[in-house]
Amino acid sequence: MREEQLKPDFYLDQKNALSVGKKVKACEGRLEKINLLSRLYDDCKGFVELSEETHDSSLDSEVEDSLHALEKKVEEVKIETLLSGKYDSLNAIMTLHSGAGGTEAQDWTEMLYRMYKMYCEKHNFSIKVLDVLNGDEAGLKSITFEVEGENAYGFLKAEKGVHRLVRISPFDANARRHTSFASVEVMPKIEEKPNIEIKPEDLKIDTYHSSGAGGQNVNKTESAIRITHIPTGIIVSCQVERSQLQNKETAMQMLYSKLAEKEEQEELEKLASLRGEIKKIEWGSQIRSYIFCPYTLVKDHRTGYEETNISSVMDGNIQEFINEYLKKL
Repeated sequence: MREEQLKPDFYLDQKNALSVGKKVKACEGRLEKINLLSRLYDDCKGFVELSEETHDSSLDSEVEDSLHALEKKVEEVKIETLLSGKYDSLNAIMTLHSGAGGTEAQDWTEMLYRMYKMYCEKHNFSIKVLDVLNGDEAGLKSITFEVEGENAYGFLKAEKGVHRLVRISPFDANARRHTSFASVEVMPKIEEKPNIEIKPEDLKIDTYHSSGAGGQNVNKTESAIRITHIPTGIIVSCQVERSQLQNKETAMQMLYSKLAEKEEQEELEKLASLRGEIKKIEWGSQIRSYIFCPYTLVKDHRTGYEETNISSVMDGNIQEFINEYLKKL
């Protein structure tokens, strides 16, 4: 009995310790960036003073390189100051859905997932797949994954919307040009439950066999969970945890996050309508186009930012698109 009474306090203390640890790590990261800026500034100042004292033109390249490094880091820090939203500092949960078009659209969804995976690797973000539905022949019908890292939601919220692909389809024997769509949902992972009430009678909970990796339980027990929030129609699912209870806890956390994100979006739309600038994100209004043929171009339709090196973009180099979006918020 005594052990059972101590368990809640133990888990609460453990959760608080993790929360404090994350805050400490975030503060250490900010301090490290400040120290790096200070060192880069001192390097620039030292090279300039040495160049002026010695009149040695060979130092000009050193001065230019140090100034360029300082400018790049200052720009990065400036962008981070734009992440002042309520949930910007949190981890992100992303869901990719293939649009109409069968295998072509499903392949495009997998290409987008690879792009985000590589972006996360470049920025030291970690990824955990929560739910996946494979395509009939290739690609992905949908995938949900968590991105863990400092300001993950603040950056990746820029990717929310419909992404359009134009290319010669590798699945078309006649080598015709195809247009495919995939939608990207992004929501913050909210550790603490927001001030949102979820009534048990508003939930429809279904269990099903897990289709992903997970050991001997896969396809033998109905450990995967799908929860439908009846009033809003929001559906969340999780199949990667070891038990049905763990999958349910993760799915409920996703539901709280989606409801909180929906609430924030509604507040933003109210403010936008007062300014007369409300813009709906819907299936026909893509935020970005990726054109492989007849020319190569990636264009963000919200900001006008373009990049012709489409291979680099598909390898995860999308930070400039994100920066331009944040600057216009």
